[in-house]
Amino acid sequence: MEINDKTLDKLAELSRLKFEGDARQAIKKDLVRMLDFVDKLNELETDDVKPLIYMTNESLELRPDNIVEEVPQQEALKNAPSKDSDYFKVPKVLGKK
Repeated sequence: MEINDKTLDKLAELSRLKFEGDARQAIKKDLVRMLDFVDKLNELETDDVKPLIYMTNESLELRPDNIVEEVPQQEALKNAPSKDSDYFKVPKVLGKK
């Protein structure tokens, strides 16, 4: 696969990133190196290798789903440092610069 300007523009659009100037050339170079590495891996003989499905031979024991009593809303809000009638109040984290 060739990494040309059209391919790089499409990747930038999909990832919502902008590549300009030296950064554009650097990312293009890195992408070529990654694809060369994958091509090198494709040279390996893997016909007799079974696909890896699980990392270990251990079996997982699932716990049973148990219904537990929920905490009532008023009790959950009782010790809240900041609340507004039915809700927890938290510091604003979005929109700050």
